[in-house]
Amino acid sequence: MAAHHLPAPIPTPLPEPQPETYFSETQWQVLLALIDATVPSIVAEAEVTDRKGQLWISQSRYAEAYEQTKRSMKYPPNYEKFQQYLGSRLIDSPRFIGLLRRFVQGIPNSSRKQLGAVLNVIATRPGSLVATGYYTPLHEQPVHIREGIIQAWGKAWLSVWPIIGKSVTKMARALFAQTDPILAEISGFKGYDDNYQPGPSFDFNFMQFDAGSEVETVETDVVIVGSGCGGAVCAKVLSEAGHRVIVVDKGYYFPPSQLPMTAEAAGQFLYEGNASMQSASGTLTILAGSCWGGGGTVNWSVSLQPQGYVRQEWAGQGLDFFTTQEFQNCIDRVCDFMGVGDTYMRHNHGANVILNGAKKLGWAAKACPQNTGGAEHYCGHCAMGCGAGEKRGPTVSWLPAASQAGARFIEGFNVSKVLFDESHRSKRAIGITGTWTSRDLNGNVHTPESERIQRQLQIKAKKVIISCGTLQSPMLLMRSGLKNPHIGKNLHMHPACQLNASFDEDIKGWEGAILTSVCSSFEDLDGKGHGVKLEPTSMIPHMFLYEHPWKNALQWKLDALRSRQMNSFIAIARDRDTGRVYPDPDDGRPVVDYNPSAFDRKHLLAGFIALAKLCYIEGATEIWPFIQSLPSFVRRPKPAGPTLDKGAEGDDIDQGINDPDFVAWLKLLERTGVNFPDTSFGSAHQMGSCRMSTHPARGVVNPKGKVWEAQDLYVADASVFPSASGVNPMITNMAIADWIARGVSQDLKKGSQLRASL
Repeated sequence: MAAHHLPAPIPTPLPEPQPETYFSETQWQVLLALIDATVPSIVAEAEVTDRKGQLWISQSRYAEAYEQTKRSMKYPPNYEKFQQYLGSRLIDSPRFIGLLRRFVQGIPNSSRKQLGAVLNVIATRPGSLVATGYYTPLHEQPVHIREGIIQAWGKAWLSVWPIIGKSVTKMARALFAQTDPILAEISGFKGYDDNYQPGPSFDFNFMQFDAGSEVETVETDVVIVGSGCGGAVCAKVLSEAGHRVIVVDKGYYFPPSQLPMTAEAAGQFLYEGNASMQSASGTLTILAGSCWGGGGTVNWSVSLQPQGYVRQEWAGQGLDFFTTQEFQNCIDRVCDFMGVGDTYMRHNHGANVILNGAKKLGWAAKACPQNTGGAEHYCGHCAMGCGAGEKRGPTVSWLPAASQAGARFIEGFNVSKVLFDESHRSKRAIGITGTWTSRDLNGNVHTPESERIQRQLQIKAKKVIISCGTLQSPMLLMRSGLKNPHIGKNLHMHPACQLNASFDEDIKGWEGAILTSVCSSFEDLDGKGHGVKLEPTSMIPHMFLYEHPWKNALQWKLDALRSRQMNSFIAIARDRDTGRVYPDPDDGRPVVDYNPSAFDRKHLLAGFIALAKLCYIEGATEIWPFIQSLPSFVRRPKPAGPTLDKGAEGDDIDQGINDPDFVAWLKLLERTGVNFPDTSFGSAHQMGSCRMSTHPARGVVNPKGKVWEAQDLYVADASVFPSASGVNPMITNMAIADWIARGVSQDLKKGSQLRASL
């Protein structure tokens, strides 16, 4: 069947989980017991068949839950389907078990050891007594006791228990939303558009190598490590300038016919750390692309330009380029090439909540330009890869253009280090080395690496450009022996707070483009460009239910049932304060040390309040900020008929956000604040870990992207940002990469002219 006639994306096979060598059988039992208590099988008392494994409630409470569901949903399930949904048990699902094992494998070894140590403590009788108040180990307790333990942990004074409870319940909620078939059936979510039609693929003609024990050597002018937004732009600019270019990436290419992927497959093949990355403290959930095309494969098309106050801030650090017309020329070039615009979009419900709500409140809001080349692109699944091929990111535009200009490509190449020539008292980059892993004979990448060709490669080059992204570029520089103390430091994350809201409409928020509007009234709260933007966010179920507040198992399952009437929104901060990224001491994977500061949390709280007002004014019936201890706001239903007694003068007017109930709840929100672990934070933008500077004492690269410590070595990705961009970083990243690549080309041409004159 031709790809453009496919009824659905071609499934991407998953690899078998690795052997369970890191947890004992008892540790797994404790972990599963905690997950089971978060989203257990819930039955009416008369239907109990397993008093230890089922959470039972009275018949009257069960009936009340169904009546509540019917009142709150436009299209509620029938009673039999409702019973099936509440009665389903997550840990009985083989799909869940496989996904859980892959999820845990994505956690760095040091963090996994910490979790294992806690599970060991809970499994013993003395440890259980300390951790739970019960002498009987947790995994031997009935589910209602386990549920109560998790609830008690949320209020514990010793911080380890709220953090463990939060981590486990987050894991359970995310995996339930990904794997429960009845939730998907009732909500109507299937993971791709009803009118699915995949876009064209591109033959990158990836370089292949025979099996062999000797190192294979390839020569080129420029080798670019990373195929994302920075590396892809460099590849096009340099190849079109006539230079020999090779682009390498540890990830693999997946054509539009395999996109969007399922959440399990996307975690395995499209995201860093199996999409299970968290900061070292657990404060922050982190999403970062890791595939052919990098973050440009999974981002949401938003194409905002850096604002004047950010450009001025960077120029104030001596980086005058950012206030020149040439920087704007770079921005214009990348936007023009991708067809960036905002005149052809169709806004969905979430986008209209931002636009219409802001208008009613007198706030500033606008459409977000998209890099979709004039296509409407009414698709909400791009976080799992763009099946339509309308998002003109690296794999659709930049890399094909580079190929047509002669660039060559290697997928599946894990670069271990940069090679240097140090024979002339200075360090000069001369190439890279690492391990290449082929696809299998059927073109798949899920089979064991031991069953595919693996070959040590060495690519010799005149110039080396590192474009691995903010989390991985500093790792490669460190592995290569560079010692600049700024490598990995100055990390900005654009921390975000999230809020869900339910409306008296059948929304299906995953339909329509993910993010086409933004409210900017709160982006400069300190007079120095630090504040928050208010935006809709992805409505793929696990991406908005994973931190939906959990008070108890029944409440969360009933809330999740209403997901097709929900929308989700974020307040995303331009963070002033920073963290760092460093290699895990056990396995070398990036570990993020970052906690939103009190300064930045103050802005996020203002964002929460503003989001709640937007949702209220647009008719939300219930609002859930992702703050565990805060009750949701529930709007009182309007009286059914005309009210004869209007009371005091003015009582009959629509109070809007001055509704006394809402005002009182906002005050409670403000008093509660946003503090970890009570509040959840997320990050999909990482910047600054190889900061650009005018002096090696202040950063990692110079104003033209060249690494201070070595000749002929450059970094071109969001890691070179001098500070947080304050907007989705794609356009800023690409514009800086365009500038750096043009400088590299000039250097190469000067070198050729010099050699020709000798």
